[in-house]
Amino acid sequence: MVKGALTPPLRLGIRLHVDGRARLPRHGPAILAANHRSFLDSILLPLVVPRRITFVAKAGYFDNPKTAWFFRRVGQIPIRREGGSSSERALASAIDVLRAGRLFGIYPEGTRTRDGLLHRGHTGVARLALRTGAPIIPIGLVGTDDVQPVDARFPRLFRQVTIRFGEPIEADRYANRDADHLAFRELADEVMYEIAQLSGYEYVDTYATRRAEDLPTEAAHVASFDEVLALEGAAS
Repeated sequence: MVKGALTPPLRLGIRLHVDGRARLPRHGPAILAANHRSFLDSILLPLVVPRRITFVAKAGYFDNPKTAWFFRRVGQIPIRREGGSSSERALASAIDVLRAGRLFGIYPEGTRTRDGLLHRGHTGVARLALRTGAPIIPIGLVGTDDVQPVDARFPRLFRQVTIRFGEPIEADRYANRDADHLAFRELADEVMYEIAQLSGYEYVDTYATRRAEDLPTEAAHVASFDEVLALEGAAS
């Protein structure tokens, strides 16, 4: 019902182009893994996929009446970050969705990019695939941030958005490594490589979420031999 109501006005206001939709499975579980550039991603992607996609969404979206109706109608799962491990709760919810034979959507970057680059993926997408056996469908979203940038309150109409679906990635070769962090990392990197090819955005091997290891630090200055001699001379 929601899809039927929103599709006509969105198609009028956005020049939407879809490639590779035939690569989506008609039945059975699958993980739809996309780059994340705009709030609009979670609205447009369900509208172009024939089957229902379930995402784990921030509980704040359900607290806001302006967005709560949409997320409830399209079957999203609210997750609150406070109290316990939100990532483990999200993982458990996603596993339930996939084991029920449904589609689960995930943004491996973990948050929307603010610099326009494609960032390193977290390993949750790989953990899901290895624990459930579901294939991963990489997706490149192009131009959604042109329609609605991260800090914009309203979309800008009559701009182009392209959604490209890639070939399914099977996790069979990692079947006996479902507790191996290196396997998680390798598979997540493979997914991000495919998303980079589909989207065309430049990839950087740092997380979009702010972590200490990703923050730039100034290089320490190591004094040269001549500088040490000069300091000794000044002190004498």
